[in-house]
Amino acid sequence: MTNWGYTLMTEQSGPKELVRYAVAAEEKGFDFEVSSDHYSPWLTSQGHAPYAWSVLGAVAQATERVELMTYVTCPTVRYHPAVVAQKSATLQLLADGRFTLGLGAGENLNEHVVGEGWPAVDARHDMLEEAIEIIRALHTGDLVTFDGEYFRVDSARVWDLPEQGVPIGVAVSGEKSVEAFAPLGDHLIQVEPDKDVVDQWNGVHEGPSRVIGQLPICWGPDKDAAIAQAHDQFRWFAGGWSVNADLPTPAGFSAASQFVRPEDVAESIACGPDLDELAESARPFLEAGFTDIAFVQVGDEGQDRFLAEAAGPLLEKVRAL
Repeated sequence: MTNWGYTLMTEQSGPKELVRYAVAAEEKGFDFEVSSDHYSPWLTSQGHAPYAWSVLGAVAQATERVELMTYVTCPTVRYHPAVVAQKSATLQLLADGRFTLGLGAGENLNEHVVGEGWPAVDARHDMLEEAIEIIRALHTGDLVTFDGEYFRVDSARVWDLPEQGVPIGVAVSGEKSVEAFAPLGDHLIQVEPDKDVVDQWNGVHEGPSRVIGQLPICWGPDKDAAIAQAHDQFRWFAGGWSVNADLPTPAGFSAASQFVRPEDVAESIACGPDLDELAESARPFLEAGFTDIAFVQVGDEGQDRFLAEAAGPLLEKVRAL
């Protein structure tokens, strides 16, 4: 049975709007909700970047049933892992056990703002390994002192801990990161429907594991208008994650995507009113073995209408797949 989720896209909506959408998404029957954790939007036209943890705290109180998740938090530069350990434990308490901490190696766009520079990819992965070790240690409730290659922790303890702990999902991209993080994480986060990565993870990871992905769509009553909105808001994705991880500013993403055409976006993102087409765009994730798929409805404009008119019927169609 696949779980179907809704994305709280902090890059395209303000904090109060996100809480409202979260409530509506729960009412429409989504199983879980994921939140991005950004300091900047990808593109200036998106125009938002509220603090994800404040939003999720409010969502935890405004909802009752849906599972919640960060997709994803980087616990290495902008945040010290000891702080991530504390705030994820607090959020789990507020959510009554509905929260999963999604972690990844991050993007320059969000991490350079604290003036600590942007490490090379191998160092970022080593830092993430060390950060997860610290978070796991602090979630035991023990007094932790840690002296690693990248992080120090001095006599720290998380005082308010949920009994059920905080499950950790880790975003990986290939064989090397699977080998490193499958023993450390509870669940796999994967941005592409890559069956090889899923199979590798399942071969290394001990015990049951969820495979969690994210799928952008742009529903709207007019197909051309939906394509235009997807191009305006989401053309940044075209460079792929090897590029997206290193660009530092929305201006950089605008420059890098200036030659991406609307028809290029339409080839990658299902757009328009045809719910069967939108539902079918999830099939590669199902065939790759994903257990959890979160939709991103592109753009803040029309989000209320998507939730009111399209979300329920779309869920019926994807569940029939």
